[in-house]
Amino acid sequence: MSDAAAIRVVVVDDHAMFRRGVSAELAATGAGRVEVVAEAADVDEAVAAVAAHRPGVVLLDVHLPGGGGAEVIRRTRDSEVRFLALSVSDAAEDVIGTIRGGARGYVTKTITGPELLDAIVRIADGDAVFSPRLAGFVLDAFAGAGISADLASVDEDLDRLTEREREVMRLIARGYSYKEVAKELFISIKTVETHMSSVLRKLQLSSRHELTRWASDRRLL
Repeated sequence: MSDAAAIRVVVVDDHAMFRRGVSAELAATGAGRVEVVAEAADVDEAVAAVAAHRPGVVLLDVHLPGGGGAEVIRRTRDSEVRFLALSVSDAAEDVIGTIRGGARGYVTKTITGPELLDAIVRIADGDAVFSPRLAGFVLDAFAGAGISADLASVDEDLDRLTEREREVMRLIARGYSYKEVAKELFISIKTVETHMSSVLRKLQLSSRHELTRWASDRRLL
């Protein structure tokens, strides 16, 4: 693929360090195939970047200030851009909700640089791309196999939490330490503790053990 045919990409994530890392990785692995034309940190910036740069693919975090990734898709629905969700979350309601919102694929942040490049190229070509462990329940959900009903049952509980509290909740429930959560989300340990206290209070739980069981019962891990 020549430079003229390079896929124009916008990277949307509220963590500047992560955006820069993705942009640098794509510059190193995708030279001549992809070109990062803009970065955005929230919904408004993302919508403006799509309008200004008309990218072929937007790498989109699910949880963003201003309404989340689904809001970006909704506000740019008339454009020809294709969206690939790139998120720390692999929870069913995030994945399925984002795909229903209009994204063509969903991969987690454990993806390697070459894998991400391949996903972008495939999305630009019109394919649907998912991280391996996500594909099964996405197919099940859209085949009417029952996951969509499960989502409805947990919506009320999850609606009590902010987007950041959901991220903290899932990582803690998976066994991450406060220090590991802080490193993963680029926040302080004190902030993790504050979010965790709020999560337990809102969900009326008393311990990490109860939180893990709560999340496991709802297939959020």
